[in-house]
Amino acid sequence: MIWKEILIRYGELSTKGRNKMDFIRRLRENIRHAFADLGHLHIRTERDRMFIAIQDEAQMDVLLNGLPKIFGIQSFSPVAACNKDMEAMKSLAITIMDTFKSEQLTFKVEVKRTDKTFPLDSHAIQREIGGYVLPQYQNLSVKVKKPDVELRVEVRHDATYMMAQVIAGAGGMPVGSNGKSLLMLSGGIDSPVAGYLMMKRGVRLEAIHFFSPPYTSQNSLEKVKVLANELTKFGASIRLHVIPFTEVQVLIKEKVPSNVSMTTTRRMMLKIADKVREEIGALAIVTGESLGQVASQTLESLTAINAVTSTPILRPLISNDKLEIIDIAQKIGTYETSIQPFEDCCTIFTPASPKTKPKLEKVEHYESFSDFDELIERAVKNREVYIFPKKEQPADKFADLL
Repeated sequence: MIWKEILIRYGELSTKGRNKMDFIRRLRENIRHAFADLGHLHIRTERDRMFIAIQDEAQMDVLLNGLPKIFGIQSFSPVAACNKDMEAMKSLAITIMDTFKSEQLTFKVEVKRTDKTFPLDSHAIQREIGGYVLPQYQNLSVKVKKPDVELRVEVRHDATYMMAQVIAGAGGMPVGSNGKSLLMLSGGIDSPVAGYLMMKRGVRLEAIHFFSPPYTSQNSLEKVKVLANELTKFGASIRLHVIPFTEVQVLIKEKVPSNVSMTTTRRMMLKIADKVREEIGALAIVTGESLGQVASQTLESLTAINAVTSTPILRPLISNDKLEIIDIAQKIGTYETSIQPFEDCCTIFTPASPKTKPKLEKVEHYESFSDFDELIERAVKNREVYIFPKKEQPADKFADLL
């Protein structure tokens, strides 16, 4: 096997200051966690790049498939190795460049000679390898500035290393490098996308879901479990807190006027989420709300809902339109699950004409005639917690929904 290691470039992490190594350590641990099934990975870290040693082709394939999903990686490259011999180096260069023989491309050779005892200097190595490679491929032409392919050669003390392929990473920050938040996961299109975007900024997530049997089915809960499991692909485990919400929701329907019942429902959800957030030590609550998308997401509604807590509410989708959100959902693989036709607790009691500009004082007035606090405490106490990813993945991610 020619492949020796995978070189990882940090991207945004490279701009960090004194705490840079903390972010790098977090990225290294996230990689170990994501590929735990491969056993112990030998990872060498430097200030501006990281190397993962390759044991065999099967391990290589798993890493190439999984690394693009790990936040904190700007790009990465498979690195091949050969003896410090010009003939071996030319042969390896051809093996690597065979990957690019099917399309018209520009290229150049870039050489770094770490081992200064090697008889040829960097320019001479560049001329030798470039002069050997170019006649072999009719589709290649030389371009010194910004070529399509850059064959990078590094002559180190132990061997010669080469790479040409640059694979884009997920970018962002390593999950866990910016604290922990609680995601309100509904089962729709928006909230998984909101969770993904917060993970991309380094936030570790736990999730909360409000379940109202018998008005919502077991299928609706299984759908949310699939979504929580999908989000773990991006480098971290997730705990899902399932809240029994039926008692609270029935009381709202009975005691609160229908045109403001959705506002009260969201307020009670936020109160419950805030108690769970405090128990798990999270710093903020994340929602998938987008300004003006539905009646409960107008500025007036959000103001009335926010009034129940002083906890930061993070809304990464607040300025996105629905088509933009759908595009991200399709890209990250949650869209097909989200559109499965199973109701959630926010849709079962939706009023015909909800207020889009509820007055906070009126909402609080209607709520004052009922004792929600006891029901809230009971809902928090009786929640069920599920941990993802599942150790055994189903062959069909929709199997539980059928």
